[in-house]
Order: sequence, then C-alpha cells, then structure tokens
Amino acid sequence: MPFNYMHFSIGKKHYLVLLYNLLWLTMLSAQTISSDEYFQMARKAAFDNKNYTVAIQLSKQALLQSPDYVDIQIFLGRVYYWNGQPDSSLLMLKAALQNKPSYEDASIAITDIEYFSENYTSALHYAGLGLVHHPSSKELMLRKAKCLAALLRYKAALFITDSLLQTDPKNNELRVLAARIKDYRSKSKIGISYDYTGFDKQFSNPWHIVSFDYSRQTRAGSLTGRLNYANRHTKNGVQFEVDAYPRLSKTFYAYTNIGYSNDMPVFPKFRAGLSLYANLPRSFEGEAGFRYLNFDSDTWIYTLALGKYYKNFWFNGRSYLTPSNSRISQSYTVTVRYYGKSAENYFSLAVGRGISPDDRSLAIQLNNAYKLQTKKISAGYRFTAGKLNIFSLSTSFENVEYLPKTRGNQVNISAGYQRRF
Repeated sequence: MPFNYMHFSIGKKHYLVLLYNLLWLTMLSAQTISSDEYFQMARKAAFDNKNYTVAIQLSKQALLQSPDYVDIQIFLGRVYYWNGQPDSSLLMLKAALQNKPSYEDASIAITDIEYFSENYTSALHYAGLGLVHHPSSKELMLRKAKCLAALLRYKAALFITDSLLQTDPKNNELRVLAARIKDYRSKSKIGISYDYTGFDKQFSNPWHIVSFDYSRQTRAGSLTGRLNYANRHTKNGVQFEVDAYPRLSKTFYAYTNIGYSNDMPVFPKFRAGLSLYANLPRSFEGEAGFRYLNFDSDTWIYTLALGKYYKNFWFNGRSYLTPSNSRISQSYTVTVRYYGKSAENYFSLAVGRGISPDDRSLAIQLNNAYKLQTKKISAGYRFTAGKLNIFSLSTSFENVEYLPKTRGNQVNISAGYQRRF
C-alpha cells in the first residue's frame, strides 16, 4: 500500500517513501476525486494502516473541496488527537460543532477529546450542550456520567447510570462504571470472610481461616488492611496484610501486597506481591507481576494473565511460574464470569492445575519440598443486597498429588460479607 511508510526506519528509505506519498497525493489532486472518496481513503489510512499523517493529509484535501463537510471535520479532529495534536483536534471539533450545533456526533467527539485531555468541566459542558438537542441520547448521558464522576459528583453520576441500566441492563461498560462510582461514593468498606478446607487423606483435621478487612478508596486508588486468623496443622496463627491498587495512568494501574506473620507454618513469615495491569484495546486487560513467599526459604513466583470482556462475560487465563534448581513449576487457571446488573453481581467458574499463591486458604501448601500436582475446579456467586451489602459464596474441589504417586482430594468452601459506608 502506498501509505505504509511508517514501517520504515528513519533514514533515506523513510524520506524516499514520504516523498513518494506526497507526489502520489499531488497526482490524486490533479484527478477528479470527490471529497467522499478522499474521506474513504483517509479512513483506510487511519484504521487499516494506523498512518495518521496520511489520514490527516487526505482529510484536508477532502475539506478543500467540501469545507463544511462535518463528518470529515469530526474524523479529522479525532485523528489529530490520535496523532498527538490535541490543540488541533479541539480547534477542528469546535469548528464542526459551530457548523452544525445540533449534530450529536460532533458533541460526542468533542466531549470525548476534552475528557481524554482531563478537561472534565469542559467535557461536561459539551455533553450538556449535546443533550439540549438530544435529551434521550444514551451516548451523551454515559459521557455526562463519566464527567460527573471525574469531578467527584458521585450522587449525580450514579443517578444517571442507574437510570440507564434500567433500559440497558446488559451494557457492560455502563455496569462497570456504575460499580466504580459506588466504590468511589462509598469510600469505605468493612468485610469478613470464612474458609473451610477438608481433606480425605492428606490431613486428618480440616483447616479454618477467618479474615477481617477494611478498605478505603482514595484519589490514588484503593487501600485495604487485612487481619487473617487460621487454624491449620492443629495450630493457630495470625497474619497481617496490606493491599493497594494505585492508579498510574488511564492505561495502567498496579496491585501491591505485603504481609507478615510470626506463626509459621500456619502462615508464611513474609509475603509480598506486585502486578502491573494494562487496559488494552478491544476490552482486553493484561497483567504481569510476581509473588513472594518466605517460609524456611524464599519462593519467587511469576505471573502472567490476559483477560477479555465480551458482552456480559469476562474471560481470563492466568499462569504462575515458579523457578527451582532444575525446573520451572507451572500453574494454569482459566476463569469465566457472567455479570448481572453490576460488577458486584456475577457467577464464576474456574478450572486449572497447580496452586495459586493468591489463594490465601491454600497457598500455604506451596511450603512443600515436593511440587504438588493439582487439578482443580471451582464455582462462585457474588451478589448485592440493597446498595451497601455485598455477599459472596464459593466452593472448589481439588485432586492433589501430595506425595509421589499418592493423591488425595480436598474441598474448600468460602463465604464472605462486605458493607459499604
């Protein structure tokens, strides 16, 4: 394709191809080509080839023929932003809105660009202008809710999202936004959970763990303190933990964890974790990080995960890799969730092999010289009662090779409750 000079490195080839494109555009302009044809070529350059420079040139050529072609102005405004030119983007979109003040797409586009540029008050202004002409526009109402939430006006934002969910309950983006607004509005949560693990062979007595936690939503992200009490191996123990989910940018956020206990082997003496999450295009989410456990020695575990939202479903594949002297132990889990009316309402199903260091009820089993070969399946249900109460129930079945060629079964049952305030 003649547009694809972006694939060349900087040097003679780059400039030769750039010159070729400019000559090619000059030849096109000498022919009888309509503004619509230029528009289609510009869209192809932007969407198929990600060549925003050529898309801008073709859009300008189209506007020379049709200066008031609003759809091209809107497209050019968006491409300017994608090309790292936010000032040019806003100038073009303001011109489009001036040409056609009642055009919904123009209001949506300029609201988006102002929101992406973190000009939330201005974005709210343009969303409001659009709603004057289109009071039932779901697209503009959704953007208005996002702007209100960004300005910490949670009550007004939640009123909009709840109203929209009544008519569009399967809208995943809307459901996630509503849940986040509720989290931000109710800045604190307290919770309690209980885990029971029973064994048919490996241990004669079941394991019990009770956790108490307090979470606080801050401008930087959420922070959680947790106290775990467990009875394992006929011994009691206490563990203290802190979790944080700091927001780093619009694309990235992180997970951090640190924990301490003086009651080995009921708990590891130290535990820690760090993951970097990336919100990717097409509703994908990626994660890479590590977990650290200290029993009598250090255990480092590395994790990679990829998630995907599709309609009311969330799919996630995760791997844990644990290097040792002569091999790398591997653990895999595939999880599917089906969401109901909000992000706090879902059914889940997971299958996999190996033990997860993030599973507080079973991670202690990683303190074993023999690498446990485990097959597992689990199911869970999380739901809300009223606006402030969150309940969770889950169960899992695991078949564990806890000694060479010796397998046993274990069942885990969990229940939890959280209260927002």
